[in-house]
Amino acid sequence: MAVPKTKVSKSRKNMKKAANFRVSATTITGCRNCHAPVRPHCVCLACGYYKGEKRIDVASETK
Repeated sequence: MAVPKTKVSKSRKNMKKAANFRVSATTITGCRNCHAPVRPHCVCLACGYYKGEKRIDVASETK
């Protein structure tokens, strides 16, 4: 089993992990039906449509 010769400091360890860490903003697209901002592959909460088909009844969901 491999054993390190010297201790890896917290700073060096964290810098190594930080090289692969990326934060990106959530992608926002427009609804095809009402053009409201919607996340991809999600039902539009404004009109209830997904890929041109009515999926949820928005009027009953808000009550």
